[in-house]
Amino acid sequence: MTTAIDRPYELTVTREFIAQHFLTVPDPGPEGEIHSHQFVVEARFAGPSLDEYGYLLDIDDVNAVLDDLEERYRDTLLNELPEFEGSNPSVERFARLFGDRVETALDDPASMELTVRIWEDESAWASHRRLLDD
Repeated sequence: MTTAIDRPYELTVTREFIAQHFLTVPDPGPEGEIHSHQFVVEARFAGPSLDEYGYLLDIDDVNAVLDDLEERYRDTLLNELPEFEGSNPSVERFARLFGDRVETALDDPASMELTVRIWEDESAWASHRRLLDD
């Protein structure tokens, strides 16, 4: 069993942006109308060791990935994006899809854990965690 002590190094980078969505579940209440959130996204990487330069990951590489993703999602209606087609754009799904794109964009990530946490307001967030492999 892997524990947090097995991944003692962490790097977290955040972004904030406004995007819109509406929920497509039965009886969504007011959330069924288009509304905006000031999303705060945290991408947290955890791993067992540092590279030869003392990095878990190069923060500039992570910043570049998050800059691209912020540009993709900022000021959009999430429901209209292909990755949300036919699905309810919940904050849980958004966290998973955001993580998919982070993982795909990273060049050869070392064996580590990625957790994406997305805050939709000051009191509510969802996260998705996965292991990244070489």
